[in-house]
Amino acid sequence: MKQAYFNWSSGKDSALALYKVLTEREFKITKLVTTVNTDVERVSMHGLREELLDLQAERLGLPLEKIPLAGNVTMTEYSKILGAVANRLVSGGNTHTIFGDIFLEDLKAYREEQLASVGLKAVFPLWKKDTKQLITEFIDLGFKAITVCVNGKYLDESFVGRILDHQFVADLPKNVDPCGENGEFHTFVFDGPIFSNSIEFKIGEKVNRKYEPSESNDDNCFSDDKKPWDTKFWYQDLIPT
Repeated sequence: MKQAYFNWSSGKDSALALYKVLTEREFKITKLVTTVNTDVERVSMHGLREELLDLQAERLGLPLEKIPLAGNVTMTEYSKILGAVANRLVSGGNTHTIFGDIFLEDLKAYREEQLASVGLKAVFPLWKKDTKQLITEFIDLGFKAITVCVNGKYLDESFVGRILDHQFVADLPKNVDPCGENGEFHTFVFDGPIFSNSIEFKIGEKVNRKYEPSESNDDNCFSDDKKPWDTKFWYQDLIPT
């Protein structure tokens, strides 16, 4: 059986990809790897408290490695840090690494190029699958998730803090991907067929945050001169109980 580590985001795509990998039994998953924003001690992009990430790993029965990143990390720094982690994991016997990406070609190419340089093969179990079918499968399998971050460019405040069910999908505007694959929304998965039991939490504060591109001419990891900068996001805080 091939040995691989899994790039865990804490959200729906990761959960479904992990489900498929565990079901197919081609890979032995050695650990989950997740980037954490050290400025706020939360999962990068999702804004999820680390305690809930820890509970996910516990319920999944897999070791968890957190990669600390500053909130304003540049792409150069990001690549250097992740490269060092990948080198260490290769030394530990991993030959593959698994992602939940679906159809972002540039991101896939970046991952494959960076990982190939240290001898790792990237695997994408959901690649090019129909996202409407994927989200339907996710829900029908019994996974439970809640939106923790939505991009204000695409969705209003009412979409954050909602349970991911068939009604949520039906309510999405036409220009929003059913899986939020363009960054329209992010989720926290708290139960499902690969969890030993459900994660309990209570709803906390709902927060609106606005961001601006870095004024530095360094290559900021979260900016892209070729694309308009998304500045407004709604976050739903979840508190473990």
